[in-house]
Amino acid sequence: MVFQRQILRATPRLTAQLRAPVVRSTIQRRLASTENKFVKERQAVKEHAAGTTELWRKISIYAVVPCLILAGANAYNLWSEHWEHWSHMPPLEERTEYPYQNIRTKNFPWGDGDKTLFWNDSVNYHNKDKTA
Repeated sequence: MVFQRQILRATPRLTAQLRAPVVRSTIQRRLASTENKFVKERQAVKEHAAGTTELWRKISIYAVVPCLILAGANAYNLWSEHWEHWSHMPPLEERTEYPYQNIRTKNFPWGDGDKTLFWNDSVNYHNKDKTA
């Protein structure tokens, strides 16, 4: 407790001494010096950051962009093969409709009440009268 009081009493004197022009100019000269360890370390960090930024910019341009183009081409080819496969299937009306497909307990509140929200006429088919 006594030690804390001494610190609290000494604090205004120490701050006044640090604000003195002689002490302030000495501190400023040390911080402004280029031979300061802190300044050298900060300069090294800036140079490293600049190099790392340039590295990731090059990786983004020369590696990521071509990979995205190749992935897009692959996705397009798979999509084309998928729809080419669908062209060989029988028409929607002739396909077997199983009892677990298109179960309706009540009508939907949109359209004719029979089609789901994500209904696609070229893929989905439902005949109310048809039984399995």
